[in-house]
Amino acid sequence: MSRRSRLTTALAVATACTTSMIAFQPALAAGAAGAPAGSANRGAAAPTHRGPGQNPGHGKQKASSTFDVRQPTTGAERRAEAKAAAELQAKPEVRHLAHQLGPQSVVDMDAQTGTPRQVAKLNGLLTGPSSAPAAQVALGFVRGHQQVFGLTDAEVSGLQLARDYVDITGIHHLSFVQQVGGIPVFGNGLKANVTKDGRLINVTGSPIRNLPAQAPATLRGSLSVDQAIRIAKQDTGEAQVAPGKHDAGEHVLFHTSGGLRAAIKTVTMSAEDPTLDVIDAETGKILYRDHLSADLASTSAGAHAAVATGKHGPKGQDNRRGAQLANVFDWYPDAPGRGGQSHVVDLNKHGWLPRGSVVLFGNNVHTYSDVNDNNAPDSGEEVSATGKQGFRFPLKRTYVPDEPCTSWVCTWHPDQAYSWQANQSRTGAQNFYFINNWHDYLEKAPIGFTEAAGNFQEVNHTGQGKGGDPVHDESLDGADTNHGLPNLRHIDNANFATPPDGQSPRMQMYLWHAPNYPYSADPFIATMGSDEADIVYHEYTHGLSHRLVTDANNNPALDSVQGGSMGEAWSDWYAEDYLVNQGLMKDSSAPGDIKLGTYVGAGKNIRSEPTDCPVGADVPACPGTEGTDAGGYTYGDFGRIFDATGDVHAAGEIWAQTLWDLRAAVGPKLAESLVTRGMELSPTYPSYLDMRNAILQADEAVYGGSHATAIWKVFAQRGMGFFAASLGGDDLHPVEDFSMPPADNAPRGTVTGTVTDANTGKPVAGIAVAFGGHDSGFPGDYAATTGADGTYRIAGVVPGTYPDVFVGGAGYDQQVTTLTVSSGTTTKDWQVVRDWAASSGGATVTDFNGPDYTGYGCGPSAMIDQSLGQGWGSDAGDPKHVTIKLPATVDISELAIDPSNTCGDGPDAATAGYTVETSPDGSTWTTAASGTFGAANLGKLNTVDLTAGSTGVRYVRYTMVDPQGGPSVQFLDSSELEVYGSPSAG
Repeated sequence: MSRRSRLTTALAVATACTTSMIAFQPALAAGAAGAPAGSANRGAAAPTHRGPGQNPGHGKQKASSTFDVRQPTTGAERRAEAKAAAELQAKPEVRHLAHQLGPQSVVDMDAQTGTPRQVAKLNGLLTGPSSAPAAQVALGFVRGHQQVFGLTDAEVSGLQLARDYVDITGIHHLSFVQQVGGIPVFGNGLKANVTKDGRLINVTGSPIRNLPAQAPATLRGSLSVDQAIRIAKQDTGEAQVAPGKHDAGEHVLFHTSGGLRAAIKTVTMSAEDPTLDVIDAETGKILYRDHLSADLASTSAGAHAAVATGKHGPKGQDNRRGAQLANVFDWYPDAPGRGGQSHVVDLNKHGWLPRGSVVLFGNNVHTYSDVNDNNAPDSGEEVSATGKQGFRFPLKRTYVPDEPCTSWVCTWHPDQAYSWQANQSRTGAQNFYFINNWHDYLEKAPIGFTEAAGNFQEVNHTGQGKGGDPVHDESLDGADTNHGLPNLRHIDNANFATPPDGQSPRMQMYLWHAPNYPYSADPFIATMGSDEADIVYHEYTHGLSHRLVTDANNNPALDSVQGGSMGEAWSDWYAEDYLVNQGLMKDSSAPGDIKLGTYVGAGKNIRSEPTDCPVGADVPACPGTEGTDAGGYTYGDFGRIFDATGDVHAAGEIWAQTLWDLRAAVGPKLAESLVTRGMELSPTYPSYLDMRNAILQADEAVYGGSHATAIWKVFAQRGMGFFAASLGGDDLHPVEDFSMPPADNAPRGTVTGTVTDANTGKPVAGIAVAFGGHDSGFPGDYAATTGADGTYRIAGVVPGTYPDVFVGGAGYDQQVTTLTVSSGTTTKDWQVVRDWAASSGGATVTDFNGPDYTGYGCGPSAMIDQSLGQGWGSDAGDPKHVTIKLPATVDISELAIDPSNTCGDGPDAATAGYTVETSPDGSTWTTAASGTFGAANLGKLNTVDLTAGSTGVRYVRYTMVDPQGGPSVQFLDSSELEVYGSPSAG
């Protein structure tokens, strides 16, 4: 019998870490008359991954997406990882904990570490009240479930409490870092959240098991911090790679599937494209890359403005001056109502600017124009006070012939060099006002983005948080990058780059409307992004979300594709919620009022739909897109809004509309509290379902779960109901469901059956049957392991249809099906096929040539892990072979190979020419097959016809002859080899 069907294609996904605000700019081709504007700042290209040992950045195209060598990048890889996690959840100790916590438990196991990514429950908390310290409560729970967490007493005791901040509701947010010899482990560890009365809300983090007590010599590396910073900048194509004043680095350990690697974490805030990277300290390989800003098209590098140590402003300020005033708008010039009326604000009265300041440099922000885009306040770029008028600069209108500048206020002329200078100082003062106003608004209840939570300030007066990180605000960034005009990389957009707490973020605001393009080609009016409140508030709110959704090391941990989409949605939602609360934006009972970018778009929405579009609304204001139905979006529209790339701005509209429904259901203030607390309770790199769960946990922790029904109704209506499913935060095609959670006393079902070997008909023991693929966590404890007679039983299953029920493990290929479970007994029998070359079934690698990249998770044993997500990566130049010993002597009926590239290498590294040899004893070899693979063979298992040597086989030798990209390619890879058949007679 042939093995089970495999997916034949793999979906490559670019998961760009975008924090810019524009979703749907028309493409602007440089030099093409009449072409529309904006391509330079739209979206991100496919990842530029590096192979093992490769020196990054030399002769390579700019790396323009997030990258994590640990993470799957294709649909096949993500499915394989989800199944591995579900197998972990089938373990008896995990099942016991999940059953103990109840039907709305979340026990989410991490396939890479074998430890929990999160443990929580949605209709209660993990522990009762306690007077013990919060850290003691959290670690006590871990010690009580050590078999699940996989940590010894010594490892639990070795966790270092790196952070314990208390939010405005009294919740302790604790971060425990793992260390080896004083060096922190990047990205892993533990986070825990404890209420003010000592109840444990959840535990997250994926800690590493079996860490050595001291770092061995192999974990030292030779790379310096400065060298690592240079590599990080080379990787993103920076013109200037020397370490800058605001760059930073530290030694860390990085966990891969091959073990710990000595590494250096860098943050390159002096770069045009700021990134947080982890660089292998031995080889210089990029292990991890997180783009901190969306503007991937900057072309020059430089240092940020220096902050005068111990002062709220720069040295040399004149303290003899009086109050500093500014003329400002609350929304945009000529907006309806008071939001468009200029008024005077005292910048000193609010504490935003020290008295006597001669430039806009306060505790929360330093504003300068940066028209040359070198990320520093050069001569003429500071916003300087003018005598008794302070910062009161008049608005100067401009009239552009083919633009609606009589109905809307235009402030520069795209065809006239330096015309923006007339409003340069005024728009800087305006942006300074917006940023300070937003800082104060977010800091107060019910949001509470405080100093302890990591807000942006030079001096933290409470002594909590790190301080030293006011916003560097570049209010007309790049306006003079093309002889007095902006180049096409500096129009129709804005961005915000957020490093970890203690390092200043950077806001870049652009001019709108491309120079020398008619309005029909670029339908944004000629104005300045710094003049529109919702644009500024949107960008700043990226700082909120990236400071609240972090790993145990306090690094930003939001940018899965679903996480990044929520980042865009939060930025829209907080801004729009504020404008409505303040009476600046109208919100009638009819859909279609809540739009983003109204001013720069001359009344048009820069999103595909307004945020207040209900599901099923059949109105012109809510048209949907070509790939969706009309009306508000649902979870099933993910990856369908405009295109299938998972553009975070497009997909984010689903989340923004859902939160607007939540606002209507529970009121704006309560919604602000729940949404913000949800970020603080979230696991890393979340999916929409993770964040739904975090909001429910916030309601339990702060309000006793009194709003749970209302919250569930909102999410269920948007397709994020009880049976909704996602393979993780990078899943482009989650399964939507509109069900409310069943009552605790609702009927439950039982699933039973028998698992047999498809070839022999004999029962298979020790194989997992599980309900996987649900980030909700509910089905995670719906799992069992077969007994000696091949039978299994899973009780307490909520009746419903589950899209991803599977069987697999112990050397047998996984099978997946959709299963409908009734309230009685549902029988599901399985016939499974054994892969005799699987390491989980006893196959081993006995010999190979070439370098060993096991430390990167792509050693030769990855060829036999039953996963297309990982494989064997080696060096090209001469043929590379691997010998596999099967656990028994087999008559082969089928042999299959996936020759795909792996280990971060490009498709050109995939195997072209190959040979397969077989042997009964490892000494006498027969050539069984040879041939050449092409591009059509990638991402799937390809059956190889054996012309000899198919019987009595105990050893298989596979040789990769050359890469598909030809002799100039550096690496040579294959992903998987599988062997099917029956034990030989005798």
